[in-house]
Amino acid sequence: DELGDWRGCLLSPFGGRLHAPWALAIESRVRERLGLEVQTMYTDDGIVVRLPEADEAPPADSIMFDPEEIEELVVGQVGSSALFASRFRECAARALLLPRRRPGQRTPLWQQRQKSAGLLQVASSYGSFPVILETYRECLQDVFDLPGLIDLMGAIRRREVRVVEVDTPSPSPFATSLQFGYIAAFMYEGDAPLAERRAQALSLDRSLLAELLGREELRELIDPASLGDLELELQLLAEDRKVRTPDALHDALRSLGDLSVDEASHRSQDPAQTPAWLAELEGTRRAIRIRVAGIERWIAIEDAARFRDALGAALPVGVPAAFLEPVEDPLADLVARFARTHGPFVPSEPAERLGLGIAVVHQTLQRLEHQGRTAQGEFRPGATGQEWVDVQVLRRLRRRSLAALRKEVEPAPQEALARFLAAWQGLGPSSPRRADAAALYRVIDQLQGAPLPASSLEPQVLANRLPGYTPSLLDELCASGEIVWAGAGAVGANDGWVALSTADAAPLLLPEPLPAELSPQAARIRDELTGRGALFFRQIADAAGPHGTDTETLLALWELVWAGLVTNDTLAPLRALIGGLKPSTARRGHGPGHIRGPGLPRRGPSFPTRLGPPAAAGRWSLLPDREPDPTRRLHAAAEQLLQRHGIVTRGAVMAERVTGGFAGVYPIFKALEESGRCRRGYFVEGLGGAQFALPGAVDRMRALTDQHLERPRTHVLAAADPAQPFGAALPWPDRDAERAGHRPGRKAGAVVVLVDGALVIYVERGGRTLLTYTEDPEILQPAVDALALAVRDGLLGKLTVEKADGAEIFDTPLAVALTSAGFRASSRGLRLRA
Repeated sequence: DELGDWRGCLLSPFGGRLHAPWALAIESRVRERLGLEVQTMYTDDGIVVRLPEADEAPPADSIMFDPEEIEELVVGQVGSSALFASRFRECAARALLLPRRRPGQRTPLWQQRQKSAGLLQVASSYGSFPVILETYRECLQDVFDLPGLIDLMGAIRRREVRVVEVDTPSPSPFATSLQFGYIAAFMYEGDAPLAERRAQALSLDRSLLAELLGREELRELIDPASLGDLELELQLLAEDRKVRTPDALHDALRSLGDLSVDEASHRSQDPAQTPAWLAELEGTRRAIRIRVAGIERWIAIEDAARFRDALGAALPVGVPAAFLEPVEDPLADLVARFARTHGPFVPSEPAERLGLGIAVVHQTLQRLEHQGRTAQGEFRPGATGQEWVDVQVLRRLRRRSLAALRKEVEPAPQEALARFLAAWQGLGPSSPRRADAAALYRVIDQLQGAPLPASSLEPQVLANRLPGYTPSLLDELCASGEIVWAGAGAVGANDGWVALSTADAAPLLLPEPLPAELSPQAARIRDELTGRGALFFRQIADAAGPHGTDTETLLALWELVWAGLVTNDTLAPLRALIGGLKPSTARRGHGPGHIRGPGLPRRGPSFPTRLGPPAAAGRWSLLPDREPDPTRRLHAAAEQLLQRHGIVTRGAVMAERVTGGFAGVYPIFKALEESGRCRRGYFVEGLGGAQFALPGAVDRMRALTDQHLERPRTHVLAAADPAQPFGAALPWPDRDAERAGHRPGRKAGAVVVLVDGALVIYVERGGRTLLTYTEDPEILQPAVDALALAVRDGLLGKLTVEKADGAEIFDTPLAVALTSAGFRASSRGLRLRA
């Protein structure tokens, strides 16, 4: 802006009710990460964020939140907002807490603000003050659309909504309209609380607020079986938790508190030995007998002062003085221990157990709640009324209940994974609407590191994800140094495997160089590039001098490319190679009068010798050294697999030829799961239990499973496309015995046609042979139509089908569908041209 501060505009069509809480969350996130006091303003069209004295613009993840955390973040921030102050003034006026000096006379607004600010300063210390709670309810329910914001965050996490980041020297027309509103927004800054009010957070009564908001209780979400198992474990009644020795019994007394002989026996694997163990503990002064609520019970000697001071229990003679020192809050200790060793309970239960009044226990529980150690609500399934629970017990209970619910959820069918992969990787309706360098960069960011057939890279893989794609977009990114490409093995003379990567991630994600012995000419070129950096072909050929002809130099260059050692700042040489201009067709010799060698085909007009052939265009350079630390490489590979596939299976890892295979990345996935960055489960049927998924990916897949489309959705994909799961995450479908001579595979040049996630047609390299996986004409015809459209759009070139399912094409039912789609008969089969 005019002062040199960063100003960010979040353009969004979701409206002011959703933008208001979103802006509060952004303020909190930026303040926490950067330590800056930010200013935000929202309208129905977006949010403006101003960062004073910031060195750089805020990252895009500053506006993205987990759906589980956004609500708590907004509730914590709303009390310090200008909106809260203004709404509090209105609520206080309705409650007649801002009286006028004379009835019927208008009070100036600035005086109302002053009086309201003073009242808020006093009331903020009382979290249950009715006007405070009503202001929270009004902000969170009437003004904010929190459910909509939570749904939006979930959609962003599931990649159903995309966030696009753009830096511009001046605001766009949409951002300009937000800028006008930004200045006006701070005309009413007088409603904002003082800075001290932010430091002294409101002491909010969260239970009353939840009651006012009518939040959904956990009673319907808690799994009864999980609750029962947890209570047995907490009370050491589960078989694997029972005590086996006197030492273990002493530990049980310390963790559970007072126990009678019968209660101790129930927690022992040898109940008959329990009285003798207790007597041994008493003899060694590790346990004593006291009366609690009129019943004789055993306690650990470490609790002697605690029971004496809290319950007035008489202690036996001989307790060491070290265990008689007063305890700071003995009653809270006993009630808190009861809470953390039980499931949800009502105050009468610890009151009866300890021989105390219910009111005393209730007050103690409230103190523990203010300390964040207990929670109040409706928890136990089938019960009624309010209950209390230890917060750690509640967390364990929720985790177990969620785990039980996940086990009950049926895994999705395998077709759902194919539909999900297409949507996750931006195929079809989820493709970017505009083809530009930024959109292509995002596509490559997801594909980086995956080996892809060079012949399919642009016409099929990239064009499917970016309608309107042109080769100049990729050349622009390569020339600017933002994208790097590397070879990963040749396939014949005119094709091979290549991988794209962003420049920053190239050392981590590009395939490792192939362990091949280089020819002398290739080794000389590698040394020349090492010493001089990026060079044009003619510079390389001149440096080779008498050691080889142009053809030999070009062959050596491509040897280095397919070995994963050399790259180029454009893909023009790769396109020339794919187009049929083999390295062997390059000119021989160096002089301008050199004659084309015998037997070499002529391909268009001749190029000046100083420029070199098309298959050598651009500047050649060595690829960056790969990261030597295998742990770093595997960690980057695991995270990239999650970003690319959403749901990762063993087959998907093996298909991408990750170094170390699935066994190598499995410990990384396990660590990511433990840190909460991915989930493990049985998400897709028939693929084993070792499946890992990003948060939101499974929900999106299941949503696609339940989605019913009026028209089938078709995709024509390269067989080796990461969005094509067959032969990788999913096995190839079974075929009839008479087609045993033809086997599908993730081969360079092969194409598949999917209809609603099901494999329908497999086209072998060259297009002369097709395999079909259904005889249903309602499914087969849309697949053939999609194949014909891909040919007409130039994605596949001309196609001449000679055989289908091992038989001559004219003898198969597929001939009717192909003819209907526009294929025409020829002497060799059915043909369709672009």
